[in-house]
Amino acid sequence: MKCLLCGQIMKTVLTFSSLLLLRNDDSCLCSDCDFTFERIGEENCPNCMKTGLSTKCQDCQLWCKEGVEVSHRAIFTYDQAMKDFFSRYKFDGDFLLRKVFASFLSAELKKYKEYRFVVIPLSPERLLDRGFNQVEGLVEAAGFSYLDLLGKREERASSSKNRSERLGTELPFFIKSGVTIPKKILLIDDIYTTGATINRVKRMLEEADAKDVKTFSLVR
Repeated sequence: MKCLLCGQIMKTVLTFSSLLLLRNDDSCLCSDCDFTFERIGEENCPNCMKTGLSTKCQDCQLWCKEGVEVSHRAIFTYDQAMKDFFSRYKFDGDFLLRKVFASFLSAELKKYKEYRFVVIPLSPERLLDRGFNQVEGLVEAAGFSYLDLLGKREERASSSKNRSERLGTELPFFIKSGVTIPKKILLIDDIYTTGATINRVKRMLEEADAKDVKTFSLVR
């Protein structure tokens, strides 16, 4: 099979476990491309996994003062290779790339068996323009389902705002009418920067009577 990023032909190694369990162990990423993505190391903020720290970071301290106890996990850092990936996946609309990190996401999301998954939604306008929700694509490629609890009104893209601008705007997300809020939720996004989006939605879900809301993203 070919690497989804560079097109390089990859050798298929058939293992005993894959035969026994009828499981496909093939990766969608060749070793050369895999090497370009940086995993988050052991030294990071214990709350949000910001790298290069061993204690709670300043952002998480600010969230704590605002009544949000950050409980976030991620896999990769937002390096140039990851920026290039999202440029192709999100902005060029290469939907096939949703499968690139499926095995990594599957391994991590399996740790949340007691939680119901909820993804950060796109506004109807953005969804129409892009053609797909990139977070839903990542979760589905990893083999998991999610609850359709949230909606979003159109606004300026959060990637073009700094932290104070994000916090100063009205939350564009809302809980859909008639839905039941689970007690345990894993709220999933693609990229965590300051946490302004995902932590404000986390607080909204907690105010709607969710008892345990953790957050997760592919990238920090």
